[in-house]
Amino acid sequence: MSAPVERPAAFLDRDGTVVVERHYLADPANVELVPGAAAALRRLSDAGYHLVLVTNQSGIARGLYTERDFHAVQRRVEELLAAEGVHLDSVQYCPHHPDITGPCDCRKPGTALFQRAATRLGVDFGRSIFVGDRLKDVLPARVLGGRGFLVRTGYGTLQERDAGDDIDIVNDLAAVVDRTLGNGGEGRQGEGRKG
Repeated sequence: MSAPVERPAAFLDRDGTVVVERHYLADPANVELVPGAAAALRRLSDAGYHLVLVTNQSGIARGLYTERDFHAVQRRVEELLAAEGVHLDSVQYCPHHPDITGPCDCRKPGTALFQRAATRLGVDFGRSIFVGDRLKDVLPARVLGGRGFLVRTGYGTLQERDAGDDIDIVNDLAAVVDRTLGNGGEGRQGEGRKG
């Protein structure tokens, strides 16, 4: 039996990237997709990308909400995406905070959650993209391979000046998809860094 063909993945931050940033989102009623996010994710999926949500949820460690609250919010996120024809292949989250629970391998920019999803799904890191509104969301691309995109939705505009030349800075997920599938092509790092 031959090994499955590895596919690229879009590793996506949740809050501020796929859904509108709400400080410590704990109520499903407050979930709102970033405009254009679902259509962008559908394009990536149609192009053969695994869709993997990777999110730090330190609000759990801080006692601001429970894991049950997180799962309720996540269900709402997935309902809204499903209504737009989008299915996530994997959801990975870190409930820790180093000041409260001690260090862990799973908190971004750590790579444990990315590697866990890649092992399960069969991911080609070199052709994958890492997307988020904070540098810690995209820095794993430097370790694992692939291309990092900092989006200006959420906290992106506050972090873009600290991004290195290897990180593409774009307005939103739609621009990520245009750069990945359209205008910039896959794997052409460093071109048109500012979007």
